[in-house]
Amino acid sequence: MSGWIDNLPPVRGKLIRDAELAPFTWFRVGGPADLLFLPEDHDDLAGFLKGLDPAVPVTPLGVGSNTLVRDGGVEGVVVRLGRGFGEVMPMDDSRIYAGAAVLDATLAKKAAEAGIAGLEFYRGVPGTVGGACVMNAGCYGTETKDRLVEAYALDRSGERVVLNNADMGFSYRKSARAAQGDLIFTGALFEGWREESASVLERMDEITARREATQPIREKTGGSTFKNPEGRNAWRLVDEAGWRAKPYGGAMFSELHANFMINTGEATAADLEGLGETVRAEVREKFGVELEWEIKRIGRAKA
Repeated sequence: MSGWIDNLPPVRGKLIRDAELAPFTWFRVGGPADLLFLPEDHDDLAGFLKGLDPAVPVTPLGVGSNTLVRDGGVEGVVVRLGRGFGEVMPMDDSRIYAGAAVLDATLAKKAAEAGIAGLEFYRGVPGTVGGACVMNAGCYGTETKDRLVEAYALDRSGERVVLNNADMGFSYRKSARAAQGDLIFTGALFEGWREESASVLERMDEITARREATQPIREKTGGSTFKNPEGRNAWRLVDEAGWRAKPYGGAMFSELHANFMINTGEATAADLEGLGETVRAEVREKFGVELEWEIKRIGRAKA
């Protein structure tokens, strides 16, 4: 498979070999991608996938808000969607379409401006629409599964796939369909309800204030590190295990929110993952609870 990178299909977007991925993630760590593809638009991505050797791994990457790229980098092709997937379009009284590269916060704002309520929770989600589809993103009592009508994707052969809400197999911070790993989401259709813009924007302001007061959003972080176990709060378990603000190499769990792991400045991906695994082991030993990663870890460890 070593010759695949010299036999790539023609594209209109950018192809970058040995592309550093750290600048594309909130943690600002990680090794390079063998190849980074920045497609111009939907057709460009479809043509590339259709012409690419099917044995080559393909990994989509959004804004990297909940992704940890390991220090050895990512094998194969990493696809990062940009402006060609950034459209937001109200469809009727209560529905709105957003491309996969649209920030969740932007979707919330555009919906509010169009007088569509129900999507303001996305103001508190630090990711993109594509990522929201993959992990059923949500906060403050509402999740993607509560608002998604349809999701649109390309499969590994470049064919268009349309999935309704039931097709997605949503559960807590997961889509069973997305977990199969053969799709790149390109956009989604959401439904809320009609309401005066001013009321919706006011609720969004409340979410913003709450988030800024309780989360280290200006740090190099990846959002919530662990999923909340049934009936428990992950942050409380991390805190009670003694890991709030306790350094581990260049990483630690935030003093402000004990389920937010942060790069204090010089962390490696190994520091961050090592901290997470150490905390998981201690929580398991002390409380008999298995913490499950919410942050997606991709790539290979450094040799």
